Amino acid sequence: MKRLSFAALALSLVAGGAARADSVLILNSEEASYSILSRSTRTEIARQPVGREPHHLIVSPDGKEVLIGSTATNELLGLDINTGERKRVVKDVIDPYHLGFSPNGKWFVTAAYRLDHVDIYHADGFRLASRTFIDGLPSHLTFDTESKTVFVTLQQSGRLAAFDLETQALKWNVPIGNAPAGVIMLPDNKRLLVALTGEDGIVSVDPKDGTVTGRLQTGRGAHNFWPKGDGKHYFLSNRVEGTVSLIDTTGDMRVAGSIRIPGGPDCMDITPDGKELWVTQRFLRRVAIVDIEQLKVVANIPVGKSPHGVFMLKGTATPGAGPVRAASTAADRR
Repeated sequence: MKRLSFAALALSLVAGGAARADSVLILNSEEASYSILSRSTRTEIARQPVGREPHHLIVSPDGKEVLIGSTATNELLGLDINTGERKRVVKDVIDPYHLGFSPNGKWFVTAAYRLDHVDIYHADGFRLASRTFIDGLPSHLTFDTESKTVFVTLQQSGRLAAFDLETQALKWNVPIGNAPAGVIMLPDNKRLLVALTGEDGIVSVDPKDGTVTGRLQTGRGAHNFWPKGDGKHYFLSNRVEGTVSLIDTTGDMRVAGSIRIPGGPDCMDITPDGKELWVTQRFLRRVAIVDIEQLKVVANIPVGKSPHGVFMLKGTATPGAGPVRAASTAADRR
């Protein structure tokens, strides 16, 4: 295993645009490290330390940084989105287990899975606006397209909560099913999709009041979503079953395809050309590469212990776009 110094890595990445466009960031949650992989050679080219228990990451509103949340050390590490160079550390962000910026870039929200609270910050300077203690292991979060509301799944209590961003007040907190995890807002702003880890499928939810409006069975341990990119189809990891489902959200929801990926498939990202889906395999210490046209695993790359978040370096993400990165769905599998 190559353990290059970060200075050497930065030099290698700066050496050519092809190298910058070729890099993938992986968080190794139980190793307090992150790996940088090469897409072209499908190898790990560096591994670096980071806080403790890094679970997921998000792009800054200006599109210049990717921020990694270290939950046990209460901090964010900012990396240059093009080169992976370390830029800054933001201290005193408490238990940033799941995190995200509102689409308008005004608000930054964290779900403190370990400490049972939801924090809403002014994104400019990470100034804390409110901290709401709420029972039930706050797990994943997403925003409405108008940046008015943040929705948070409460994994232990089986509920979904909605917070008003301007006032930071709790709007509603309702039961939706067993062990809700990943949550996304569809582009029309009229439906939320929530993965129910304990019910092996997903539900659609009315964002106005949390009413469940539809259900779909997908696979054991339904976990988290990633958009295919057409606004209609979403990949969903089923961690216990070891599959990833392709969900068609047009009309009545349906499973349009399935990919066998053993070892606890978890977080996902798609290459800039839209041809490959990269999926972390939490229990096998590796990353699976899926050919999207064939819906078939074509390669695997060994990484660190309990790989979680995955991100394509090079600044291809649009600021504020897409779902926030995924958090864990099982307390005993953190």
